[in-house]
Amino acid sequence: MEQQTLPITMKSEQRRSKSSKSFQTSKPSLVMAFFSCLAWLYVAGRLWQDAENRTLLASLLKKNLAQRPKMLTVEDKLTVLGCKDLQRRIVEAEMDLTLAKSQGYLKNQLKQSGSDPGKKLLAVIGVYTGFGSRLKRNVFRGSWMPKGDALSKLEERGIVIRFVIGRSANRGDSLDRNIDEESKVTNDFLILDGHEEAQEELPKKAKFFFSAAVQMWDADFYVKVDDNIDLDLEGLIELLQSRRNQESAYIGCMKSGEVVSEEGKPWYEPDWWKFGDEKSYFRHAAGSLLVLSKNLAQYIYVNSASLKTYAHDDTSVGSWMMGLQATYIDDSRLCCSNTRQDKVCSLA
Repeated sequence: MEQQTLPITMKSEQRRSKSSKSFQTSKPSLVMAFFSCLAWLYVAGRLWQDAENRTLLASLLKKNLAQRPKMLTVEDKLTVLGCKDLQRRIVEAEMDLTLAKSQGYLKNQLKQSGSDPGKKLLAVIGVYTGFGSRLKRNVFRGSWMPKGDALSKLEERGIVIRFVIGRSANRGDSLDRNIDEESKVTNDFLILDGHEEAQEELPKKAKFFFSAAVQMWDADFYVKVDDNIDLDLEGLIELLQSRRNQESAYIGCMKSGEVVSEEGKPWYEPDWWKFGDEKSYFRHAAGSLLVLSKNLAQYIYVNSASLKTYAHDDTSVGSWMMGLQATYIDDSRLCCSNTRQDKVCSLA
């Protein structure tokens, strides 16, 4: 009996030993499986979170895209800036300016100063002068040009005379101060604050003079005179009175002349090539003395910003008159020479 039970017991012990070994071997596998499960849950959570982030970002981008400003037209920008009324006024101003250019003067009556607004003058005479010409001015004041009370009485007759000068390149220096002091004493200057007084700037002086004069005084004529001539004032007044009803009058000693194309020579014209193969100036009033009627002077004022100047002031004014319905009046009495002989002017 003992021999039969022993194998059975041995077999039973062998089975328990195998079961114990199997349990010990599966323990690390369970741990690994547990950690694998945790890792899978972590990765799944991250993937889910990334998906949520992507969805959130997509919704934000879509929202921002819907809120982006559209492309604004000029009309929209003007509306946003509150400039609709300004745009309308600009258009109206452009229309007024076009009308003024076509008529040669401003649509509304220019505001006058320096004279009685109810009285129309015969002429405003501007005598070009410079910083170093005080002696010449004193000579004029003692000869043909009245001074003091006599100058005021002349204005009552409808004639205004002023020395015309610009400002120094160094604004406010002794040159400017001397002119200001002289002007306070004599009261016979028209000072062009926007003009620089220099030889090379002389052609532009005509634009400044006629523009300033036509704003300050209401006159039939505006006269430019150089400071190198003596003037028969009564003769000039008589001449202008005879032309008082002349429309668009451009009066002077008319001439043409050769265009100097060689640099360094007197009267050199940098724009010589514009005057053709013959290099001859167009017909224009000589620079010593020229007269413009009111509407021509106003035309210069209205268009001064775009008017081209040449090397000399007389040819510059002549070029402005070419495109207008100006009446050219060639008067030999305005051809200044060394002798008077029925002339209105003579070289000083």
